[in-house]
Amino acid sequence: MSNMLRIFPTRTRATPIDPMARIRETPSLFDYDAGIDEVHISVAFTWDIPWAEWAAKQWEAVAPVKVGGPAYNEPGGDFVPGMYMKHGYVITSRGCPNRCWFCAVPKREGGKLRELPVTDGWIVTDDNLLACSQGHIDEVFAMLARQPHRPQFTGGLEAALLTPAMAAQLKMLKPESLFFAYDTPNDLDPLVEAGRMLIDAGFTKESNTLRCYVLIGYKGDTFNKAQRRMGEAYRAGFMPFAMLYRDRKGKFDKTWRRFQGQWANPMITYCNCKKYFGE
Repeated sequence: MSNMLRIFPTRTRATPIDPMARIRETPSLFDYDAGIDEVHISVAFTWDIPWAEWAAKQWEAVAPVKVGGPAYNEPGGDFVPGMYMKHGYVITSRGCPNRCWFCAVPKREGGKLRELPVTDGWIVTDDNLLACSQGHIDEVFAMLARQPHRPQFTGGLEAALLTPAMAAQLKMLKPESLFFAYDTPNDLDPLVEAGRMLIDAGFTKESNTLRCYVLIGYKGDTFNKAQRRMGEAYRAGFMPFAMLYRDRKGKFDKTWRRFQGQWANPMITYCNCKKYFGE
């Protein structure tokens, strides 16, 4: 519909900023006569569901309302640039063949990987791009090569699926950032091997292009264990980035918030890596 309003309970870096996108708003008097055809409430986080369903009742007096999004474990459709993510962001596939205990993606997508039509964008947020077919990956890389900005791979690339040929392709794209993931002990050896491939392809540790999400704060984790994982990621060639575990209700151990702050800010993380892990 030409006059569709989108409501987002929480602003993120990816949230659209056009006039028909609003953050955690309910109707004002002006909205009743604004000619709004439909209202979509897009919910990314499960802890925002109660607010979203309350807000939907408020907006029903203005126009028909649809509530959905990743928080509802609904399989996503084809990606429409600028609709629910800011222009520049792109999703070229949905789902992941893995069954990680902390991840909602397999449940949402039925444990399957679906390749989508490739649209333009430069911030790639696929669940597991490297699990796609080589033809699809080549199409995505060709799309990125014609973009006006250096690509960013923020979805988290799976180290175990990287090949020397892919590493060389990535180097040719001159990316701003490549995020990998170190979530479980089994991720370490593939991460070390991926670091070798990327360095051999011409990436350098000093550029800070190579980055790694490191999951922290889950049951049984400790500050010492988490810091050790930061060091392992760094020595593998990646700048670590702490990802604080949350349960379905959004709850987390608050004693971990300060630790995360020391490993989620790029400048602080860089200083900590030099301090604790040296060169």
